[in-house]
Order: sequence, then structure tokens, then C-alpha cells
Amino acid sequence: MHLALHGLAIKKHGGAEAVAGLMGLDPARVKSLLSQAVGEGRAIETAGAYMLTPAARMALDGEYSRVYADQRANKDFVAAYERFEVVNRALKQLITDWQTVEFAGQRVPNDHANKAHDEAIIDRLGILHEQAEMVLEALCLGVPRLAVYGRKLLTALEKAEDGEIEWVSGAKIESYHTLWFELHEDLLRVLGRERDD
Repeated sequence: MHLALHGLAIKKHGGAEAVAGLMGLDPARVKSLLSQAVGEGRAIETAGAYMLTPAARMALDGEYSRVYADQRANKDFVAAYERFEVVNRALKQLITDWQTVEFAGQRVPNDHANKAHDEAIIDRLGILHEQAEMVLEALCLGVPRLAVYGRKLLTALEKAEDGEIEWVSGAKIESYHTLWFELHEDLLRVLGRERDD
């Protein structure tokens, strides 16, 4: 149940299959757990998508320090997270460079008409992904289920490299940016950190 609710907290508003995919759980089991959570007043369901209730979110936040006490006390895991944050800053800049371009001295939305520009950004993403893989391997030593992010991030990268550019930062799919954001949220919850504005 903890993982089902944790996955839902990361997805914010998602179906059982999406939560299961992110947590590496069986979709039918997650659907059953989320239905149980609805019955207990811990989640609400609308058209097959679930959301935590405010009280459930507070209770979940209170569980993290107990569930992830070992990871929070593990200096290697914390050091791996600090390395993650270095890659995270580089990815934020890359996404800014992907979503906007300089024109007449100002940043304007990227219309993706300049294929050479987009290809250069995707090349940079490939290099950054290699760094991310090393950090994720270290994080998986402390929380093995995080490996699912590595597989999904690689899939998104490969699709982007094959010309499906929406897989860089599309908001309605498991794009590289969407998955990275969810991975970051997962790690923040595990370690009891706040997202840096």
C-alpha cells in the first residue's frame, strides 16, 4: 500500500497502470490497492484516475522517515543523491535550451524548425544520460526499484534520437523530462528534501 500511495503522490493524478509502471508493481494489484484506498478515504477516483486526499498525503509524508530511515542514514546513498542534483542542474539548463532559443537578444519559444539545433540538444541529452546512468546505478544500491526509471529514461532518449522529438519534454507522455521530474520527486520524498526553486 505504501508504494501504491507513494507512486500516486509522484504521479499526482494517474491511473493504476501508470502508478504500477513507475513503482514496478503488478497493475491489477495496484488497482486493487487504490480501490481500497478510495474505500478508506485515502484517495479519490475520477474516470479511472486516482488522487490522494490531503489527509492521506500528510499521513504518507509522515511515513517516509520510517520507511526510508536506512537510506537517509546511508552516506553513500546521500552522496549519490548529491551527484544526482549536479546532473539535475545540467538537465534543467538543457530543457531550457530545448524549449527556448535566442532570437534578437531574447529567449523565445523554440518552434523546432531548426533541426540542427534540436539534434545538438538531443546529442547533449545522450551525453547527460550517460552521467545519469552512473548516478542511478549508485542510487539503486539503496533503493532497487529506482531501476525502472533508468529503463524508461533510456526508452524516451532512444525515441528522441530516432526523431520523435516530443519524447524530450512532452508533458502528456513519459518523456525524458517528465520521467526525470518524477524521479526527482521520488528521491526528494525518500530523503525528506524539498525541491529547490
